[in-house]
Amino acid sequence: MKIITVCGNGIGSSLMLAMKIQELCDAEGIPANVESCDANSASGKTCDLYVTVKELAPNLDQSKTLIVRSYTNKKKIKEDILEVLKSKSLELNNN
Repeated sequence: MKIITVCGNGIGSSLMLAMKIQELCDAEGIPANVESCDANSASGKTCDLYVTVKELAPNLDQSKTLIVRSYTNKKKIKEDILEVLKSKSLELNNN
């Protein structure tokens, strides 16, 4: 599964989020390739899921966008997206 994390500039916040999501996926056995990107470039990239904060979500494909409350708090990130990551992983593996 390809996941793109999105923040305003694509440098700090989205990179931290990408690292946290990669750690989460690895710990849960979810195959994923996670990369960070800036908000302007993200919509032009191909992925299975975008992950960002609610302020940037309207700029992305809503059917593929997950919203997190924090770029860095691993507990909140896990609470916000783990079930969807598991579900999406199963969906992709069954296709």
